[in-house]
Amino acid sequence: MASESPTSTAVAEPVAESLQRSAIHYGWLMVPLASAAMVATLPGRTHGLGLVSSPLMSDLEIGPNTYAQMNLWATLIGALFCLPCGWMIDRFGLRSMVTLVLAGLATVVLGMSQVAALPLLFVLIMLSRGLGQSMLSIVSITMVGKWFTARWVGLAMGVYSVLLGLGFGVAFKTVGKSVLEHGWRDTWAGIGWWLLGVAAVSLLLVRDPPRRAAVQSTTDVLDQPSVSLREALATPCFWVFALASSFYGLFSSGIALFNQAILEELGFTAALYHNTLALGAVVGMAFNLLGGLLLAWIPLRAQLSAAMAVMAVALFLLPQARNETAVYANAVAMGAAGGLVTVVFFSVWARAFGKMHLGRIQALAQMLTVVASAVGPLAIAAAHEQTGSYLTAYQWFAPVAVAWAVAAALTPMPKSGRFQRRAADVRR
Repeated sequence: MASESPTSTAVAEPVAESLQRSAIHYGWLMVPLASAAMVATLPGRTHGLGLVSSPLMSDLEIGPNTYAQMNLWATLIGALFCLPCGWMIDRFGLRSMVTLVLAGLATVVLGMSQVAALPLLFVLIMLSRGLGQSMLSIVSITMVGKWFTARWVGLAMGVYSVLLGLGFGVAFKTVGKSVLEHGWRDTWAGIGWWLLGVAAVSLLLVRDPPRRAAVQSTTDVLDQPSVSLREALATPCFWVFALASSFYGLFSSGIALFNQAILEELGFTAALYHNTLALGAVVGMAFNLLGGLLLAWIPLRAQLSAAMAVMAVALFLLPQARNETAVYANAVAMGAAGGLVTVVFFSVWARAFGKMHLGRIQALAQMLTVVASAVGPLAIAAAHEQTGSYLTAYQWFAPVAVAWAVAAALTPMPKSGRFQRRAADVRR
């Protein structure tokens, strides 16, 4: 192959640098768009469905056990939507996928607002899980991951996570108030129309990053490994980061369902439960931003290890809580751990494995977290059923958190060997 002349190289480099600068600037517009897409997953998430569960069950005359089983299987089947999503992102691009998934979720939510039969309700909940919690979550994360280089992705993910916290906070309050004032059907219909609006905005503004040949000419990007899903699965890095994040999601989803009962078992009131929820959310947002900023100096594995260690301390200490101060301290610790885990999970895949197959890699990792979130409440309930105490689950899971802290600290990042040679091949 003929080598490039000095003149052509001199002309190409400023053009590539200019394209990269413009890509970074437009990438910052993608951050709030991606955040809006993630907030739009609300009707497909446990907390979102929880806002209408009671009036829905009363309206359709569904028992709690039937609804719980329906939700469990809908979540597990919906998790399978993660697998084609990654391939579709890499194949069709971000704008097409975010628009189509948002429009599909809007259609499902509008249909659910009119549902009357249980079989159809199950199908619609399953689709809302698959399109919302699974596919739209992956698209949202990938929107940021594909636009930012390793130098900026940590800060971008930190800002993204803070916007998520604010967006979900407003959404929970708005939807909860609407359900009380207008009923669950009108509220769900309103969400459906809002989702169509977000889809229209996404169609107009969301863009795929410039081609790799133009933008990824700097060593900051080329030195990143870019590997296939199969190669990523062969690394301990993928499994440690994916499973440790899933472990946090499993436990946090489990205690989210039974948190009030857990605190009441310790002798505390429901008011304290609501206060700790608010405190944990604020601390989580603060550590979202802090974790993103620290990625420039502190490795991802160190942040994940610290998050698991803090979680382990919280799990060891809560069963011994005897005053409200200890409960608040636990909320701070869990919020900090969750904030760090969120930023690490959002950031690690592009930094560790590159962007060429990012959609597929993130899709499998997301599927693991979805399955874990579905299993979490069952694990907490099983602990209570076997021992008569929710606190047994804390004793079970605290040593597991310690093990993940150690594993994260010892896990190598894939920066050398054959992966590094792939980056050198791109440069040549």
